[in-house]
Amino acid sequence: MPLSEERIARYHSRRESRLQRIPRLRSAPAADDDRIWYLADELLVLDEQRHEVENYLASRRPELSSLADEEVVPGLRRYVATGLDVPAAVRAVHARLAPGAQVVCPNHVFLSTPFNHGGPFGPPVPVAASTLPPGSRARRRAAVAIIDTGVWKDSQLPDSYLKPGAVDIEEETDVDNDGLLDGDVGHANFIAGVIVRHTHRVQLSVLKVLDTFGVCTEAELVKALSRLDDEIQVVNLSLGGFSDGDLPPVALQAAMEQALSGRDRVAIAAAGNNGNRTNRFWPAAFAASGHSWSEQVASVAAHDGAQICHWSNAGDWVTLAAAGQDIESTYINHEQLFPSGWAQWSGTSFATPRVAAEVAARVASGESAIGALRSVVDSAPASFDDYPGLP
Repeated sequence: MPLSEERIARYHSRRESRLQRIPRLRSAPAADDDRIWYLADELLVLDEQRHEVENYLASRRPELSSLADEEVVPGLRRYVATGLDVPAAVRAVHARLAPGAQVVCPNHVFLSTPFNHGGPFGPPVPVAASTLPPGSRARRRAAVAIIDTGVWKDSQLPDSYLKPGAVDIEEETDVDNDGLLDGDVGHANFIAGVIVRHTHRVQLSVLKVLDTFGVCTEAELVKALSRLDDEIQVVNLSLGGFSDGDLPPVALQAAMEQALSGRDRVAIAAAGNNGNRTNRFWPAAFAASGHSWSEQVASVAAHDGAQICHWSNAGDWVTLAAAGQDIESTYINHEQLFPSGWAQWSGTSFATPRVAAEVAARVASGESAIGALRSVVDSAPASFDDYPGLP
């Protein structure tokens, strides 16, 4: 459904306003006019080389007005040093280490917003209601985790798909009190609806990391990954961001390794909505990062049925493509704006759960999660701009 330029511009403007309200937000340029977002004064550091960071900070003490640190998760610390030049600190610490050693990074800000990172591309629009099958009572169901916004309870998404006690609930739709729905309200509901429209043999957990404007920090995403139950086999990540020099974000890499290595678990991640064909987008780009667990990550671009969408990120790090243009799914019940409780939305955010559903269906039929992902990629029946893809 075509959207007016005015409405899209207003949607983007509200997200830019949200970013401007984030305390200590900073950015650096990436290619194609995109930005790398991070928090001023903060470093994320692996414990194995924390003394190098502490020595560096001690040497800069006259420039710093305060210094604090905390454990984010075991093995990872967050340092807050007021007055710190974050990019310079990262470069200086790595210069002291062996070539290629990466132990410190900014506390990146990751987004699911249309103008910058892998979430919805433009605002949702109301559509007529569709029907969803009731949740399966089959003994074998795939355990899928959606790391995203919380779930809005007043929705057409049947509760039977949600694992009791494993769903973070969203309670506000207008946190900035401007009289409008926040831009990413219902994002997790929409993703969940895409999954269950393609397979009913799933049980969904939802871990809230994004706020209702689709914003989180790298430290917050790391904490969310650490909360995954052991039974989870498929993880949906419809979010992400760029990094300086296209290097893997150190903290996120450690968290992904912890979540995937040695487990029968896969992560399906959005390629992002910048139209960027130059830079790598994380966590999706871990699919091509060469780690022992990289084959457990799939990066998903969006197609419109004929070709890769012009707004979808792409590159040699993308695994496959799925439909991401004008997708219909469950949203929130809103008497004035979304009376049916259904919406149409576009983005790699919604191509991603299409692939997650395909993997989950095979897991529910008895395949291992890793084997199911490999089968989906190898048997993708179509091609979109030379990427394998689901029709």
